[in-house]
Amino acid sequence: MNTIITKDGVEIFYKDWGKGQPIVFSHGWPLSADDWDTQMLFFLKHGYRVIAHDRRGHGRSTQVGGGHDMDHYADDLAALTAHLNLKGAVHVGHSTGGGEVVHYLARHGESRVAKAVIISAVPPLMVQTAANPGGLPKEVFDGLQAQIATNRAQFYYDSRQDRSMAITDGCETLSGCDLELVAPRDDGWSQGAL
Repeated sequence: MNTIITKDGVEIFYKDWGKGQPIVFSHGWPLSADDWDTQMLFFLKHGYRVIAHDRRGHGRSTQVGGGHDMDHYADDLAALTAHLNLKGAVHVGHSTGGGEVVHYLARHGESRVAKAVIISAVPPLMVQTAANPGGLPKEVFDGLQAQIATNRAQFYYDSRQDRSMAITDGCETLSGCDLELVAPRDDGWSQGAL
């Protein structure tokens, strides 16, 4: 299993397939590197080196209670790109992964980056604060995390069954939310937003 250890001791799992110009995929919340497999196989077949990691607290990476902010996500991505000595990489980020890529570029520069593809990216700060009054109340995120902690499989099942769920103010349960889900297309890419 391919892993790196970040400076704060978090083990980050990653996939690294092929040779050629690197394409680095950053997944959305609460997904994992596995959600990029179709795209990775497509680009691998076309001569690219494809890389995807499980963000801290996701998939096979260390399940930590802290460090779930864009600074840590960007630093973890920087540690991975440095470890793999990537140059001229294309970074593709979806949802939270899009925010991660943008924050990585802002925090660590573009010296290792050729291009960035941002798909339905979240802003760096989604929670409502005094400085971000247009954000969502923290209770919304607490509710989603509680559902995942209670029964992750049921959360995923419900999210696939209800194609009209979204995070809205005061959303207490997943089925009461109104969230546009990502739907696979024939060409292997996805449409929609989380």
